[in-house]
Amino acid sequence: MKEVSHNTIDSIDIKGFQDDLLSWFEAEQRELPWRKDKDPYKIWVSEIMLQQTRVDTVIPYFHRFIEQFPTIKDLSEADEERVLKAWEGLGYYSRARNLQSAVREVHEKYGGKVPDNPKEISALKGVGPYTAGAILSIAYGIPEPAVDGNVMRVLSRILSIWEDIAKPSSRKTFEAAVRKLISHENPSYFNQGLMELGALICTPASPSCLLCPVREHCTAFYEGTQQELPVKTRTKKQRNVQLAAAVLEDDQGRILIHKRPAKGLLANLWEFPMMEINLAYVSEKEHMKNALNTQHGAEIEIDGMTGQIEHVFSHLTWNINVYKGRIKSLKKEETDLKLVSIDEMKEYPFPVSHQKMFKQFLDSKK
Repeated sequence: MKEVSHNTIDSIDIKGFQDDLLSWFEAEQRELPWRKDKDPYKIWVSEIMLQQTRVDTVIPYFHRFIEQFPTIKDLSEADEERVLKAWEGLGYYSRARNLQSAVREVHEKYGGKVPDNPKEISALKGVGPYTAGAILSIAYGIPEPAVDGNVMRVLSRILSIWEDIAKPSSRKTFEAAVRKLISHENPSYFNQGLMELGALICTPASPSCLLCPVREHCTAFYEGTQQELPVKTRTKKQRNVQLAAAVLEDDQGRILIHKRPAKGLLANLWEFPMMEINLAYVSEKEHMKNALNTQHGAEIEIDGMTGQIEHVFSHLTWNINVYKGRIKSLKKEETDLKLVSIDEMKEYPFPVSHQKMFKQFLDSKK
């Protein structure tokens, strides 16, 4: 392992680095909807959406979300199911729930004004150091670091930092570096410039060094180590889970849907009946029939499979065998178990995997 260069940041031409980065960002920045004004609420929404999600995926979601919830007041007063429906397909749904919870606090405690200091903004639910720094610097022009994976990658190369960026403790090193480098005249463009550089030029594989506006300040470029940096340990292997699910219709053409628990993976989203399969004693069909009868008093018949779906999360993979079938009888509907028409389905937020199941089901009926 190469030693960390402790003197690199002191030998860098900080003013030259700032000027080169800011000039490039001013000329080359992408036109993104949340950059049109400095509304801290819109910047907040965009930064939460952009966690774990690509920019081109986020843009249409951002437009729709702001259209439905244009202000902090609108989002704070909205029904959670509407918010989850607007988030449907973006994944990592705890982001949406935490955002709404924090927005309610801003509405009630701060009169609808997003806090403009690190202590108050960092105390909001779901607002970590990166999001706090992004809002403070972009919306309020406060020189706070906003360190995400892009920024760590860029700075690991420029400053030859050989700390493992997968370790939470490494963030402090990069935050300290940004505090030394950041432009106090234009912290908004400086932070956005670092992020943009990581997204467009200083990419994980095959960085475009010859196009880089800060190449002459980059230690890794001069030492030829840009392909070795950043140092990042591999994440743990994903766990595979075998599941079976069924799209079940009653004699009126209504579909049985079930609400997931309020805590845990995909909390409060709706789904078709689905269960982890233990095939030690019975077939998948029998397993589902028995489970639905025991849990909900539902008598069902399961027909053939409509398909298989693989859905990958950060820590596990769902392998789902999907069936269709009929409901012969149901004791009663409950708050978390409903029979809905195909038109009514549009009102309920479903995970992507279950949207795919429903498409398979509709295709099977053609």
